Amino acid sequence: MVKHIYVIRHCEAQGQSSAAPLTEDGLHQAGDLAGFFADIKIDRIIASPFLRAIQTIEPLSNRKDINIEIDERLSERILSTRDLPDWYEKLQATFTDMELKFEGGESSSEAMKRIVHVVEEAFQSDAEHSIIVSHGNIITLLLKYYNNDVDFQVWGNLSNPDIFQFSTKHNEITIERVWK
Repeated sequence: MVKHIYVIRHCEAQGQSSAAPLTEDGLHQAGDLAGFFADIKIDRIIASPFLRAIQTIEPLSNRKDINIEIDERLSERILSTRDLPDWYEKLQATFTDMELKFEGGESSSEAMKRIVHVVEEAFQSDAEHSIIVSHGNIITLLLKYYNNDVDFQVWGNLSNPDIFQFSTKHNEITIERVWK
């Protein structure tokens, strides 16, 4: 049996805090996402607890009458609890050194393990077609887990929203970017 997981990066948001809502454009994008999935069978929706992730998938959840399961492991990675004026360079360094950590933050390796476990559990579940809604940094780390060539540039090229389809057949996983 072929199983599919659609990994979605949230729509455009008003900020980075866990309570940051979608922008007006982001709300329209969430409607577009619901349209994108209108004719695609979905059995299960799992989302980050961050408001922007939940708002991204609510229109589809309502349209298909599927409850949103909240999973803390899909939360965006915390680079540091300190304000880092050079956060961009520090984030880039964590894609080269997967164990690099800053005060109060987690390494790329630690964040990667969180999201990989969610994906593996989704593949092992009874659901054939699942959606996972999360954040750009941790989704890029998920992509890197399956393809070591994925780097910091991939993160920089993600869109809001973005969708990657993970498919498995006979324990082989293929990944395709399906959002244009």
